[in-house]
Amino acid sequence: MADTHTALITNDAVVFGLLAVILGFIFKTSHSENTALKKFYKYVPALLLCYFLPSLLNTFGIVDGHSSNVYYVASRYLLPACLILLTISIDLKAIINLGPKALIMFLTGTVGIVIGGPLAILVMSAVYPEAVGGHGPDAVWRGMTTIAGSWIGGGANQASMKEMFEVGGDIFSAMVTVDVIVANLWMAVLLLMAANHKAIDAKTGADTSAIEELKNRVEKYQAEHARLPTLNDYMMIIAIAFGITGLAHFCADFLGPYFGANFPWAQEYSLNSKFFWLIVISTTIGIALSFTKVRHIEAFGASKVASSFLYILVASIGLHMNITAIFESPMYFVIGLIWMLTHASLMLIVAKIIKAPLFYMAVGSQANVGGAASAPVVASAFHPSLAPVGVLLAVLGYGVGTYMAYICGLMMQAVAP
Repeated sequence: MADTHTALITNDAVVFGLLAVILGFIFKTSHSENTALKKFYKYVPALLLCYFLPSLLNTFGIVDGHSSNVYYVASRYLLPACLILLTISIDLKAIINLGPKALIMFLTGTVGIVIGGPLAILVMSAVYPEAVGGHGPDAVWRGMTTIAGSWIGGGANQASMKEMFEVGGDIFSAMVTVDVIVANLWMAVLLLMAANHKAIDAKTGADTSAIEELKNRVEKYQAEHARLPTLNDYMMIIAIAFGITGLAHFCADFLGPYFGANFPWAQEYSLNSKFFWLIVISTTIGIALSFTKVRHIEAFGASKVASSFLYILVASIGLHMNITAIFESPMYFVIGLIWMLTHASLMLIVAKIIKAPLFYMAVGSQANVGGAASAPVVASAFHPSLAPVGVLLAVLGYGVGTYMAYICGLMMQAVAP
């Protein structure tokens, strides 16, 4: 892990500038007419590079992703603004018309994580028992409960597992690394699959008509109402996006501590987390405004502005990944990979049985594993208009995260050697 003192660049303005240049370079080359570049981007999605190239800055000690505040700014300011702009142009009726398959895939993903943890312990117990041993606060199964919290809900659920199961500091920091790298590798796989979703859906015989209809409705709306944006239009987009983000922060700063102080059960639902309230309030106001005339801001490019925020977020998520950390505690990564493979296998089996499109599988999985920060990223890899589906499922993940992770924790405790 790059140490703060050894990182080459510690000024966040420089880090942000670097990320902007990387994103500009990727977009410029991915839209190039050059034959070699076209061939390269046919197999490597641009979105994956937006995520992978910044991780190299962290891996090689140029930037220390964990001490940089770029991700904090992107997730607390740009993410809510992005969600507001994407949900304002949402067609809620069309999303409801997507049917129950998205929800089934999300819940399948949750079950996959609940059974994947104990299964990983059982497999490792048979092969290499020392890897899943340990006593007291630093027992491996205790550390794994924090991964379960993170992979079903998010950061707030992870923190509640740490408290509930009294997880020791050493095993916790090792598991955070496993969490980040395994989850990021899986997200990379999903982005690769998303780039080839048409071929995959054709092979599995999935019914994508509802998704196509939603995309067509959005594109038709954009085509009918589109006009060249003026400075006035951009200022309106910024005023709406950041005005509501400010309001959401104002409410979250009050609601999180209020629930935490007055309701002992609030922690189980992440209701004591300011980030939870920030996402819920931003999304709710965005959806409410989609029923008003405000939704016409989509006509002058609200979702394009939102997507630019989303790409900055993706690059800042990439800054947290350090590929060499895999070699520091390889056994823990093997546990993480077995766990993720269980989740992925179950998703693929159920998707095949119910003929669910790849979109539901990818977004259902990422709503669990990545939460509200990255589920819209994977959803918008299919189409920007689908990003709100990712948000709605991720918010559901916050709700069930603590319960399911707690059940998973008890199961892991039962099978731990």
